[in-house]
Amino acid sequence: MSTILIKNALAVATMNDSQEEFSGGHILIENGVIKSLGPDTPDILADKTIDATGMVITPGFINTHHHLYQTLTRNIPLMQDQPLFSWLSNHYEVWRELTTEAVAVSTKTGLLELMKTGVTTSSDHLYLFPSKASPELIDTEIEAAKELGIRFQPTRGSMSLGKSKGGLPPDDVVQTEDAIQKDTERLLAKYHEDSEGAMTRISLAPCSPFSVTTKLMKQTAAFARGNNLQIHTHLAETLDEETFCLESFGLRPVGLMQELNWLTSNSWYAHSVHLNDDEIRLMGENQVGISHCPSSNMRLGSGIARIHELLEAGVNVSLGVDGSASNDSGDMLLEMRNAMLISRLREQELWLTARDVLRMATRGGAAALGRNDIGELTVGKQADLALFSMDNIGQAGSQSDPLAALVFTTRQRPVDYLIIDGKIVIKRGTSETDESTLVSKHNKLAAEMLHRAEQRVKIDFSSH
Repeated sequence: MSTILIKNALAVATMNDSQEEFSGGHILIENGVIKSLGPDTPDILADKTIDATGMVITPGFINTHHHLYQTLTRNIPLMQDQPLFSWLSNHYEVWRELTTEAVAVSTKTGLLELMKTGVTTSSDHLYLFPSKASPELIDTEIEAAKELGIRFQPTRGSMSLGKSKGGLPPDDVVQTEDAIQKDTERLLAKYHEDSEGAMTRISLAPCSPFSVTTKLMKQTAAFARGNNLQIHTHLAETLDEETFCLESFGLRPVGLMQELNWLTSNSWYAHSVHLNDDEIRLMGENQVGISHCPSSNMRLGSGIARIHELLEAGVNVSLGVDGSASNDSGDMLLEMRNAMLISRLREQELWLTARDVLRMATRGGAAALGRNDIGELTVGKQADLALFSMDNIGQAGSQSDPLAALVFTTRQRPVDYLIIDGKIVIKRGTSETDESTLVSKHNKLAAEMLHRAEQRVKIDFSSH
């Protein structure tokens, strides 16, 4: 039996059904789950005791949308000021150079970046499989996540509609529907965990309406229902996508999802910026999930999602940092702050509060991923916690409401303690990973990919 006792916190946000918050008190972790917690301070002997004086404690954050390989292509000059479709077309030329080693290194880099901002569970959407790389790139991601000890819910992404068939991506990064299905079944057999407290779960994620066939979308939805899996895709991100769907299918994006049997409680969508009232109502009635990606939406000029209305309709709204080529950071605290602030550009009655976005980053994330064992500090739930000291200069003067301070202020150092599955994986801001070596290798691979792409397509990506 392994136990950890945490005591004397400045503030604890449980994010449970009672919305309980307390200061002082204790949290007892035993064998990976929360054994007891509350404002009392019982006399408990534990294997490890953490004095959380001056710290805010939250459930570990849950990131529901990312493209981890994109840490290799942050802020490339040519694509810095482009909207989605041209941004994608140019990035595909660089992503065609992705290798198995690059996926391993970028996954570890991206996940560790998330962890240092309090993330204990992350999804990922890897949907392109260059012909020159191994077809088993999801395995590479999973092994990297296991090394770091993070809870991981990767999606088996897919693209089957290359340029030659009217799609956006190059033909050498898409796969046949048969290959996609076979690899999906292989991954489920090898890695998928159904049990409570699962560290690895597989979800399914065709990329978008302009990169897969309707046949694949329907097959994915049917297979997921038969195997109790979550499904994920980009939806209603830009007005260009809306135009594409209207011209190609005679339907708006949400209408297309409904026709493809995707408007279901096991689905969650990235972005969902351009929705009308009826579409929001339909999403709520069908209990779908949304991954709100405010930084990416601002970066690409996509628009402001109607998050207040989605929450009111009963949609499971979560947060995603999105890929690092469109953010360009993997900082969940920054994502919460941006989610709150961008809502303030709307009418005041539609503003989000600090606690709204904290809930989206925790309970909302769990609901979107189809889980009820994480995202809250409750007896019997998984022991995934983030501890943030509030004694740094960026939080000075904020202790009238230290929980809100996590969202309103900007943090200048990593999480102090990160606990996942009852194990301390970051201690006093430091992980066990040799970060200097990892970053050096990552930068080398990124430069090599960009150089190969420039040589192949004769485009100067370094110019604006």
